[in-house]
Amino acid sequence: MTDPTAAVRSHALALPATELPAYVYDLAALREHAASVRHALPGNVELYYAAKANPEPEILSALAPYVDGYEVSSGGELAHVGKAVPGRPLAFGGPGKTPAEIMAALEQGVARFHVESAHELRVLAELAARRPSPCPIGVLLRFNLPLADGSLAGSSLAMGGLPSPFGLDPSEADEVVGLLGGGAYPQLELRGVHAHLASGLEAAEQVAVAESVVTWAETLAARHRTPLAEVNVGGGMNVDYAAAERRFDWAAYGAGLARLSAAHPGLTLRIEPGRALTAYCGWYVTDVLDVKHSHGREFAVVRGGTHHLRTPATKGHDQPCTVLPVDSWPHPWPRPSARQNGITLTGQLCTPKDLLARDVPAPGLRAGDRVAFGLAGAYAWNISHHDFLMHPRPGFHFLDRARN
Repeated sequence: MTDPTAAVRSHALALPATELPAYVYDLAALREHAASVRHALPGNVELYYAAKANPEPEILSALAPYVDGYEVSSGGELAHVGKAVPGRPLAFGGPGKTPAEIMAALEQGVARFHVESAHELRVLAELAARRPSPCPIGVLLRFNLPLADGSLAGSSLAMGGLPSPFGLDPSEADEVVGLLGGGAYPQLELRGVHAHLASGLEAAEQVAVAESVVTWAETLAARHRTPLAEVNVGGGMNVDYAAAERRFDWAAYGAGLARLSAAHPGLTLRIEPGRALTAYCGWYVTDVLDVKHSHGREFAVVRGGTHHLRTPATKGHDQPCTVLPVDSWPHPWPRPSARQNGITLTGQLCTPKDLLARDVPAPGLRAGDRVAFGLAGAYAWNISHHDFLMHPRPGFHFLDRARN
């Protein structure tokens, strides 16, 4: 769904121009989507939300009934998520954890550590030993696993199967499993394996990746005669910005995970979607400041830009958008308008890279009309370079039809 929901459309048109740009989130739509995802998954598959996708407290709280926990990747996320949804299970990931962050996670009672190197394992063991606890700390070893040639060809961002700073090299597997299983670190407990290998995969590809990860993990466990209780196969479910109405096939993915789970009884599977849960519930709403004709093309300059919504610049795509016409024009000067059909929407920044969408079919687009950019519920505001040119920050509006 690209078009704003009825609640978002009404709110977007009612906002004074002085309150634009604004992020507008439909929390009821988010709950409905999260519930459908949860329903599609087998009951023995755990669903953790990757908070990096959108850590707004209202988003975290709305997801709480549908997720088993949250994945955080920094000390800042750890503190923020712990405050927003207190008492919920947290998994701490990320390739560059500092000793201070690890200690904070231990003090906060983090349920799982995704350990990404032998060095990190040793640091965690030393810090855990300083805080005697009757329960050992649960560890998932993250590995950068090789996959069959071409298996990640459809991904938008590959993070596994090639040199990267993420996870342990498979050649280190026997060493680190030996450390955990040999009694060297009694304060740590090897719970299983973590592998997030790519983003932007469709359901069949995701199932194939999950099968490869589980097979590799079970082989490792058998080699060391060490039972594994959990395998986290990551996230990365595709969100198609070019065809925003098409969503990831959660039913097919759930069916594939059910087959995989049945083949490995006693093993808990865990997934960590982020973007695929929240992208659809958010819109970046702004208004057109000017319409320009340049060398045979037309440009509409909108209030705001990629310093608020970095996603199209980061991924090199056109952000899906919907024009919301505004008939009133309160100014004494003439109202600029488009004469062509395909219009490029840009922001206010002094750079040609401030492109939000190209060749938008919006004949007659006028200054003062509003534009709602869809799929802005994930990796949008929180990854943007907010202070470049020091424009005002956007407003944030959380609509909740079920609770208003």
